[in-house]
Amino acid sequence: MTRMTFQAAVAMGQLQKRLDNIGNNIANVNTAGYKNRDANFSSLLSQQINTEPDPTNPQGRLTPDGLRVGNGAKLGHTNFNFDQGSLQVTDRNLDVALLEDNHFFQVAVNENGEEEVRYTRAGNFYLTPLEDDQVMLVTSDGNPVLGAGGEPIVLADNMDDLKIEDNGAINVTRNGVQAIEGQLEIVEAVRPRLLEAAGDSLFRLSEQSLENYPFDEIINGVGLADVRMESGSLEASNVDLAKQTTDMIETQRAYQFNARTISMHDQMRGLINQLR
Repeated sequence: MTRMTFQAAVAMGQLQKRLDNIGNNIANVNTAGYKNRDANFSSLLSQQINTEPDPTNPQGRLTPDGLRVGNGAKLGHTNFNFDQGSLQVTDRNLDVALLEDNHFFQVAVNENGEEEVRYTRAGNFYLTPLEDDQVMLVTSDGNPVLGAGGEPIVLADNMDDLKIEDNGAINVTRNGVQAIEGQLEIVEAVRPRLLEAAGDSLFRLSEQSLENYPFDEIINGVGLADVRMESGSLEASNVDLAKQTTDMIETQRAYQFNARTISMHDQMRGLINQLR
């Protein structure tokens, strides 16, 4: 494989990854709490080829001596856009939207027999029945939502009504009497760039992040006075569909150009072989 075809093949592989990322964003345009993910490219290692016998003679030269031959491009990194999504009014008592940037609900996820705390902006919660006439507040995937002390929010089932207030309090009505029987525990991501995707609009801390920073320099608890929510609403996805469509077309064109490069290179090699 020549350098030209190698560069084009590498670029096509990386462009396919960007297309996958764009497709994932578009697929979640209507997912509550979903955060858009942007992909950035960077150059692979380049090789310096010195061609000038006497590089000191040319005057006014602004570029380095010789040629820099690259090896294509790669997907450098992906960043989440944690900007606030628009609010959608649902008038549902178990729906709640966070109004402060970088604030998250806490969710307990059991994976491979190990429980891990993850973070989400999606506030569409439900009640799932437990034993002994109790119910637990869970996410749409059935994962327990954590309250005060990092414990799941478990309530007695004999209730007339339940509503999540704007401060995260769980207001339960029994026999016409209202009482606060739980509290959502909200945290703030001080360094949101250290969060990694865990699927289903969930985020987690990577082991590498915890090795480089103390936990309290990444995640901090939020006092009740600083909690701001809107009950009966959900935070929509912050995906810009128009931009994603434009990026998709741009990436597809780049993919086609690189594929055409390989095709034209094969044709040129065929013509050279015919001249021999």
